[in-house]
Amino acid sequence: MNSTEVQDVSKNPVDSKLFNTVDIAATAIFAIEGAAAAAHAGFDLLGVIVVGFCVGLGGGVIRDVLLGDLPPAAFRSPSRILTAVGAALVTFLGILVFPNFSTEPLVVLDAVGLALFACAGAQKASERGCNLLVVSILGAITATGGGVIRDLLLNRTPYVFSESVYGTAALLGGFVVGLTIKITGNTKLAILLGFAACFGVRLLAIAFDLQLPRIG
Repeated sequence: MNSTEVQDVSKNPVDSKLFNTVDIAATAIFAIEGAAAAAHAGFDLLGVIVVGFCVGLGGGVIRDVLLGDLPPAAFRSPSRILTAVGAALVTFLGILVFPNFSTEPLVVLDAVGLALFACAGAQKASERGCNLLVVSILGAITATGGGVIRDLLLNRTPYVFSESVYGTAALLGGFVVGLTIKITGNTKLAILLGFAACFGVRLLAIAFDLQLPRIG
């Protein structure tokens, strides 16, 4: 990690290092998921990299713009950009070599990325002094923003609007992170509990086809 990344969240080097680790891991996971979706949609190499790049960085960029943290962390150092592009390229090559590889693991991978980004967004918002409601919302926006961009690029209904226990899981994860930080001040515990809440609820929703009430 370079000094620019370590300073982009707070004055606490431990919390900043944790934030960057979680945020970059989520960037890689969502770039893989976005690139795979683009590849299966028939996009060429450039298209796959562009979609992977946008999905991997989109949520974090939206979060930082809303927080007034400009330029966004993704553009203050090369780490996140290289992570997104590298992950997308590796995904393209992997699908090229193994075209019949099952996409089912991507569902679980997406849940992991969702939970990581929800936690990273909520942590950053909390450390910027946001109230618990805003912390929860920014956690969810960070987690779902890249997916919305992906679906718009692929010309389909955004997943977050059709899978109702998706954004809900991200909101829950962000809320748990914010509440735990508020009560205990322990960021590592907050990330752990927030991840477990978001990831667990999302997996339960997938396993049992859980949906919020809807009309029609």
